[in-house]
Amino acid sequence: MFTGIVEEVGEIVDVRHDADVVVLTVRGPRVSSDAAHGDSIAVNGCCLTVVDDEAADDRFRLELVPETLKRTSLGAAAAGSKVNLERALPAGGRLGGHIVQGHVDGVATLLGRTPGERSDEVRFSLPPELSRYVVEKGSICVDGVSLTVAATDGDTFTVALIPTTLADTTLGIRAAGDTVNIEVDVVAKYVERLTVAYRHDAGEEAGNQ
Repeated sequence: MFTGIVEEVGEIVDVRHDADVVVLTVRGPRVSSDAAHGDSIAVNGCCLTVVDDEAADDRFRLELVPETLKRTSLGAAAAGSKVNLERALPAGGRLGGHIVQGHVDGVATLLGRTPGERSDEVRFSLPPELSRYVVEKGSICVDGVSLTVAATDGDTFTVALIPTTLADTTLGIRAAGDTVNIEVDVVAKYVERLTVAYRHDAGEEAGNQ
């Protein structure tokens, strides 16, 4: 589990194709300082597994399978790309953002940004199948960054980025047309799943009146 509080901006230094798997080498001094084989690290919000016997030279390797390549923006990863990095939350750690699984729900496109004196408002597209989980003042994870939804109109949503987010994550350099990974609030998905039978029964009962 993650919190959506980015620890550092890393860099993809190598991309290698091995049959249907893409092997990424990522430089990230902070997150690789104690990374070991089998550890989980969120890369742009996608939970991936370290495959090095031990991280060395401030970098670590990850493997992307077809499912990851299909469902996230990491399929377009290239050497030199900047990525948000976060290690898994340790037991007893602070949940500074919100509950983030690192299971990307979809890919959105940055539509535009309105710069302020020190902050920005940024608007993204919202995949239709995810719109019901996104509410004003709710939580959303964008490229691994825990954010609060400032506004939504069904097919887009807007977030307000504070100076720290602009400086310490890749969202400060993203431009219109860039794609980002989106993870909606997992609590909303479970509530929907748990109440679907009640909503169905209520609909039938209303129809019989």
